[in-house]
Amino acid sequence: MQVTSVSSSGYAGARNKTDLRHYFEYSSEGIEVVEDGLPEIQFGEYLVDQSLIDRFQLFRALQLQDRTTGLRLGAAVAILGYAPASAIERLYARFQELATIDVDL
Repeated sequence: MQVTSVSSSGYAGARNKTDLRHYFEYSSEGIEVVEDGLPEIQFGEYLVDQSLIDRFQLFRALQLQDRTTGLRLGAAVAILGYAPASAIERLYARFQELATIDVDL
């Protein structure tokens, strides 16, 4: 029985740093760069991404935050009863430790 490997397209198929660097290089024909780099994720989006709240709950918490001067988003989520403050604090600590990506290999 012969097994052949199927090469993945894109950066997922990179075998080493050279392959990865090649994937992220601009083409020789040039491209229009609309936005360079990765967008920064907001804490509210992180809460949704971690399934602590859903998008509707985020919207409601943002509305409450907008109407209340100085109210933090996590506090708004807790006030509305969408999640316990301890869970929000735990995720906020993880959110602050998110690693950044250095694309200059």
